Amino acid sequence: MTINQAQHARAFADLHKPGEPLLLPNAWDVASAVAIAGAGAVGVNIEDRRDGSGLYAPAEQAGRLAVARAAVRGIPFWINARTDVFLGGTRRIDDALERSAAYAAAGADSLFVPGLVDPAAIAELAAGPLPVAVMVWPGAPSVAELAAAGAVRISLGSAIAQAAYAVAARAATELLTSGTYDSVAGGIAYDTMNDAVTAAT
Repeated sequence: MTINQAQHARAFADLHKPGEPLLLPNAWDVASAVAIAGAGAVGVNIEDRRDGSGLYAPAEQAGRLAVARAAVRGIPFWINARTDVFLGGTRRIDDALERSAAYAAAGADSLFVPGLVDPAAIAELAAGPLPVAVMVWPGAPSVAELAAAGAVRISLGSAIAQAAYAVAARAATELLTSGTYDSVAGGIAYDTMNDAVTAAT
């Protein structure tokens, strides 16, 4: 890791603050990364869902996290431990708390809990050993509410990509049915997007 990367890593870690959560729009390809303003890697997301179905046991996942932490020892590299307890697990807060404790002991820096947006439950998790990161969607509590509950990182996950694909589907349907093109109004100018992607590659 270069000095510049190390500085970026420390700056990234400092962005995880109670009351002032890090907000992530989430890129899904080169063009979206450019449009959103993506940059170099200073951390990693490691999830506890097995290939197929089910979750790793807390101790087993903690072992995986410990290996990751050992691999970057001495480097200010952020490990975001994702738990799918509320997506494919028990949906119980006590299970999430157990995992938070085990993952913290293994060297994780934060706990990412997609599927959980209840402020009271987030507050309970935030009182545990790891800062809490959440994923939001339409209808979820506002940034202010989640920040007040203790979330230090708020992500849109795949929502921007899903919305973009929905625009593509609506535009194609509109073109092939009514013969109009209003669905693509408000897009980024072609030259602007082309120049940005070209500069990034």
